[in-house]
Amino acid sequence: MKFIGKILLTFVLLLVLAIVLVYVLLQTRWAAGRVSSWVTDNSDYRFAVEKIDHDWSTPGRITLTHVIFGQKNQPETLSAGEVDLDLSWRQITEPRFFDRVVLVDGRLNVSPSAMNLPLQANTLQLSKMALTGNAAGLEIQGQQINAGISPWQPKPHQLLGDKADFQLSAATLTVNGLPAEHVLIQGNLNNKTLTLANFGGDLARGQLTGKASQAADGSWNIENLRLSNVRLQTSKSLSAFFDDFQTLPKVTIQRMDLIDARLQGTDWAFSDVDLSVEDVTLEKGDWQSDDGELTLNATDMINGNLHIQDPIINLDLSPQGISIKQATARWERSLLRTTGNWLRANKRLQLDEFSIAGLEYTLPQNWKQLWLQPLPDSLAEISVGRFIANQNLIIDINPQFPFQLTSLDGLGNNLLLARNHQWGMWDGKLNLNASEATFNRNDVRRPSIMLEANDRQVTISELSAFTKEGLLEATGTVDQQPQRQFSVKVTGRAVPVNQLENWGWPHLAPDGNANMQLNLQGKMPAGVDYKPTLNGTLQVNATGGQVIDQKMVNGLVNGSATP
Repeated sequence: MKFIGKILLTFVLLLVLAIVLVYVLLQTRWAAGRVSSWVTDNSDYRFAVEKIDHDWSTPGRITLTHVIFGQKNQPETLSAGEVDLDLSWRQITEPRFFDRVVLVDGRLNVSPSAMNLPLQANTLQLSKMALTGNAAGLEIQGQQINAGISPWQPKPHQLLGDKADFQLSAATLTVNGLPAEHVLIQGNLNNKTLTLANFGGDLARGQLTGKASQAADGSWNIENLRLSNVRLQTSKSLSAFFDDFQTLPKVTIQRMDLIDARLQGTDWAFSDVDLSVEDVTLEKGDWQSDDGELTLNATDMINGNLHIQDPIINLDLSPQGISIKQATARWERSLLRTTGNWLRANKRLQLDEFSIAGLEYTLPQNWKQLWLQPLPDSLAEISVGRFIANQNLIIDINPQFPFQLTSLDGLGNNLLLARNHQWGMWDGKLNLNASEATFNRNDVRRPSIMLEANDRQVTISELSAFTKEGLLEATGTVDQQPQRQFSVKVTGRAVPVNQLENWGWPHLAPDGNANMQLNLQGKMPAGVDYKPTLNGTLQVNATGGQVIDQKMVNGLVNGSATP
């Protein structure tokens, strides 16, 4: 018996010694390398660990140093300076389940394609980690991340699993290229519904707070979002800046407030912007709303040469379109004011009244080309019930035919100013008059014109202006068809003989004043020189009884072309 006892004792001592040796051996770099090779060779994962440590002061914890992990033929999932694994009694039946997993000082790829971790835990903690990848349809880059997820039961392509509570703080977090600092996020995941119960941070030197959730289909619902004192600078143009938002998934905004924001990009800037949006859904560049609101005011809004000051806009949104309750702004020293509706069904902007006062504006050199450009898809028609203009100054410095209208006033009723996405005067009545005007170096006083339009033509029922000693009057019509056939009859009493010279008629020999009558017809199709289409007659009764009769045929007068 003593012999058997000695054998058993020896066996136990050898077993203990072997366990001790294995325990010590496993904590060597050689063993760490062998474990790394075995996992890599016998699984679908790439695994590397520099050292495996265990301390009897924390007997339930295993520490891995300098860990690299990922699926074969996939981007690297994890690199960490340290991974702490807290053991659990549950591992007796589920070896891959730990009480806690702690990732320290490394990088975690959160892209679904890279996310397939073979571990589970009651809690996953991140300490001083970096995040990178695409999650929930958003490009994410984060630094100095501290986070906790409980329970942590990941699935292939799902870092959080089906159900989990989480909280995260980050020194910096960049989402779709937009950086934020001192970020805090708290939320949960429940069967593919992601809820952000609270999130906030410093964004573009301002503050961001909000609540939001993401449904299983990827759409977002923003319960509330508040950005205050944002100072955002970007190298993008305004169109490129807004294009970024069109790439987002479907977003429903219950309430969003932008307070005292300053935004600046390439050739554009918005200053002191206050924006409030309620109950609006945005998707693929379009919007929907059952009972939404939008209010906007700012100090300055600049885009290229367009500079709008002190805009104030109040809109009601509905399935039918937009109700413009108030829209005022200052532009080129003028005050603009309007109310009305935009109707979704026919893309019609229907303004009840539009007024402009105090404008001082020099037309761009390409204003004729801009006039011919089609309006965007969202604007098929523009109508104005009542148009009012007061004390405006319009200047065109085009050297071919410069003009200036001083103290221009206007009154219009039931105007249709755009049809089929094209500018024009398609319907209504309009009366314009000015105190003074200059047309290609010819000065006139009190010019006035009265226009009436319908589907068929625009009628000039009255056109008049005073010269230095005489009076010019005219009537005419312009066809609304593409060829734009027109006719005009001009009568002059005691006007300079060569009053018409600077307006395109050849030079007349007599000097002084004369009575004259001009009848002219032609065509003005878009983008085509109208001069070769001109035909008409001119009769001049000069001082001293001299009479001049001239005829224009295809833009030529007595064989001489018009200037």
